[in-house]
Amino acid sequence: MIPFESLIAFTVASILLGLAPGPDNIFVLTQSALHGRKNGIFVTLGLCTGLIFHTVAVGFGVAAIFQVSVLAFTILKIIGATYLIYLAWQAFRASASRLEGKGANQLSASQLYRRGIIMNITNPKVSIFFLAFLPQFASPANGPIAVQIMMLGFIFIIMTLLVFGGIAMIAGSLGNWLSRSPKAQIYMNRIAGTVFVGLALKLATTSTDS
Repeated sequence: MIPFESLIAFTVASILLGLAPGPDNIFVLTQSALHGRKNGIFVTLGLCTGLIFHTVAVGFGVAAIFQVSVLAFTILKIIGATYLIYLAWQAFRASASRLEGKGANQLSASQLYRRGIIMNITNPKVSIFFLAFLPQFASPANGPIAVQIMMLGFIFIIMTLLVFGGIAMIAGSLGNWLSRSPKAQIYMNRIAGTVFVGLALKLATTSTDS
């Protein structure tokens, strides 16, 4: 069993990491502002579901592949960057007439949930981060390493859910105002599109040692 003091230290570190500006919480911020609190929560749930994938990958050593295989890392980051460019294209093409209604521009909860999952899973840096971060709080003296990694991953996911959920609630207040102002929502979509392009460029130019 992991010592209580280590769990407390890990929990605090997880909260601070969740609050630090990064692609995922910026993603939650923009999506919540565009689609409201409730949908922002579904994006958060999607991102946290993606973290389950990374936790399992680290627990069973699969994430190490991305650290030693340039090809695997490159393929996954290209997929992720391409998806972000697709999201940017969708945001830039949103028109005032579409924003005024509740039709084509409205994304379902399941679509936003899937968007969060894809955003997280296609970022190989998350697996590498977990590979570097989680083992620091695990020790063979405390039992099976894989079990400890799963426990730490679960705690990290819960903290991320709480922090990102808070971001979604706050940003969602802006979304409620935007829903009554099509012109303002168009500007927000342009901002979101620019953010997506920036995230895509950052992901496409990253490397395993950066």
